[in-house]
Amino acid sequence: MREGLVARGAGRVNVPGESTPVPISSCFTPMPRRCSIPRFGSRCTYRPGNTAVGHAIGPVATAPFATRRRAAPAPTHPRLPSRLRKRPLGSNAANAWASLLVSRHTMPAPTHATAAPLTQGPILRALLTLAVPIVLANLLQTGYQLVDAYWVGQLGANAVAAVAVSFPINFLLVALGSGFSVAGSVLVARHFGARNLPAVNHVVAQSLVLTLSLSVLLAVGAYFASPLLLRLIGVGPDIFAEADAFQRVLFLGLPLNFGFLMFQALMRGVGQVRLPLYINMLALALNFLLDPLFIYGYGPLRGLGVAGAALATVSTQALSVVLGFVVLLRGTSGLKLSFRGFRPDTELMLRAFRLGAPSSVDLSARALGLSMMTILATGFGTTVLAAYGIGSRLLALGIIPALGISLACSTLVAQNLGALRPDRARQTARYAIGTSFLGLLLVGAAVYAAAEPLVRFFLTGDETVVVEAVQFVRIAAFSLGFTGVQQSVSGFLRGTGNTLGAMLLTIISTWVLQFPIAWYLAIHTALGFRGLWWSFVVSNALAATLALLWFLRGSWQQADPLQPQADVEALAEEAG
Repeated sequence: MREGLVARGAGRVNVPGESTPVPISSCFTPMPRRCSIPRFGSRCTYRPGNTAVGHAIGPVATAPFATRRRAAPAPTHPRLPSRLRKRPLGSNAANAWASLLVSRHTMPAPTHATAAPLTQGPILRALLTLAVPIVLANLLQTGYQLVDAYWVGQLGANAVAAVAVSFPINFLLVALGSGFSVAGSVLVARHFGARNLPAVNHVVAQSLVLTLSLSVLLAVGAYFASPLLLRLIGVGPDIFAEADAFQRVLFLGLPLNFGFLMFQALMRGVGQVRLPLYINMLALALNFLLDPLFIYGYGPLRGLGVAGAALATVSTQALSVVLGFVVLLRGTSGLKLSFRGFRPDTELMLRAFRLGAPSSVDLSARALGLSMMTILATGFGTTVLAAYGIGSRLLALGIIPALGISLACSTLVAQNLGALRPDRARQTARYAIGTSFLGLLLVGAAVYAAAEPLVRFFLTGDETVVVEAVQFVRIAAFSLGFTGVQQSVSGFLRGTGNTLGAMLLTIISTWVLQFPIAWYLAIHTALGFRGLWWSFVVSNALAATLALLWFLRGSWQQADPLQPQADVEALAEEAG
């Protein structure tokens, strides 16, 4: 593709290397909005043989224009030398002056995001540059649970149990919000890859409107349904009041939680992952200070017990959201939030909903699958249940690198598809799959070697539980490499906009493979409860094989709901 300048009358474009001006209808840049006829000196991207509608970047707002509109008279630029004002734009001297003046006076100022595109340079370096901060941020998120567990543990066993029983419910609700943040990230990355910065900022505002609207409705419903939810999972009367108080405070903070999740996703879409990491670090430090203050009280401030831990978490989330909004409003990180953009765009929000809903089901299905495995382990007694609880917590930490690579892969794939580079998108997926598989193999080897000290860090005194937990961790460590493959393919599918395919992979992996295999091995074979441990290896190996076959067949290419070319071609057909 080559860049040209709109000629006199705005009907044709002067393109270097072409003997005669080319029609405007031969120009191309993927932008979904119209504007008036571009003026003299506006820029246009030309692709030989293309018949789509072009767009101008210059004195008129960046947007496509239709060739059937009445041509505007060619103005003379006040800064153009008098000897060139009447000369045809096709002359070299006039072109040089026009190019200089347009670039100096009409092109948008570069931002950090435009200065460091992820559609260029070594793929592996770009992948790791994104993945490492994401992994660190996810590790910090687990720090909230560790900090709360440390301070709440001083209140006694009932307080610890009250927090523990609330975790599955809160995790399920957060999974719903995380799905819509995936949609926001993919949409932003796709438009950013196409260099459509106005559309990027429009998606930012609309994603926040959608997320905050859904989170408020969910928070109100969950708050009033809190006692019912606790009864459904069989919470006893000895901890019911504390568990209800704890999770009601968390439910009121859902809009803040969802808001920061969306902020991280939007920033990730333009490749900005370090700033959310720094905000997470600040929030974790503040949470460590606020926990004892709100739990035990200080001076005139009365201690709230278990509810104080939830209030400390919500307070730090509020700080994170405020900092995130300040960043977006200032526009110094590649995203610019304008309050005028909050006017609802029904079409865009429906598009985001169609992308986000499968991701929400994806994460929710995974959360429910873990709960079903816990129920299955409960049938084998307290020792097996405790061993499974400790082992699954360690494995969740080991999977965090795979999740980071998966999210990084989604961003890179979406940006490259937006830049019309599907070959680089496929290559990104290959790097992600290979890196995740090898990296998680190393993590699995480290977990296998250090299984006993890791288990004893969470549990001391009960040697029977320690022995079984160590055996579980060492067996399941062999499955981490396969988990990395599955997560990378899912990330690739989300980056292409095929969130439904990623959802199906998760459902097949969790509900069609792992849970039935675990039930069969534990109940109908001589392995007994150790069949639960081996189900991780068998199901993840089968799921990884299925994911690889799906990727290699290329069936993901059959439906790409975010392909910007489709929008441009539709406009071209409408323009005639």
